Amino acid sequence: MRADPSVALAAGLAVFALPAGAKRAAPGWTRQVTTDPAVVAAWPAGVNVGVACRASGVVGLDLDRKDGVDGVDTLRAMCAAARRPWPATLTVATAHDGLHLYFRAPAGVVVPSSIGRWPGVDVRAPGRRLGGYLVGPGSIVDGRPYTISRDLPIAPLPPWLATKLTGGRRAAVTAAAPA
Repeated sequence: MRADPSVALAAGLAVFALPAGAKRAAPGWTRQVTTDPAVVAAWPAGVNVGVACRASGVVGLDLDRKDGVDGVDTLRAMCAAARRPWPATLTVATAHDGLHLYFRAPAGVVVPSSIGRWPGVDVRAPGRRLGGYLVGPGSIVDGRPYTISRDLPIAPLPPWLATKLTGGRRAAVTAAAPA
């Protein structure tokens, strides 16, 4: 089965090929990022899709469900504490029952990537230099697909969440670089 990057491209995301069945990018992945469907069509059969956060101008919340920790519940509790609804944005169900929520990165704010930002929540973001990445929709890991679970436009990162991710700091540089 071949991963289909067309969903990511249609959402305006910059992509790169991940090794077949893998989540970990090969060295030099940042030089492989593209938004060109012709380049993507030439990828070898079986590769997975990576979504480059910096080139795409997105912040991704990676909500894991493993080892007794549930990132979905963590975000649900954060939304309740902030008295905010669950974010309405492009959402991808991961191969192991987690979720990836995609948000447009706010201009002029550096959002860093982090692992374990909150219980079960990793952040993949533009950062300052290379940025992070997410495994994209259509990828296959451990024989299970990453699928769109909420086919919505990518919403701006909610201000309350941006404040939590950055401590309210703004930067003189924009968070997203052109693809």
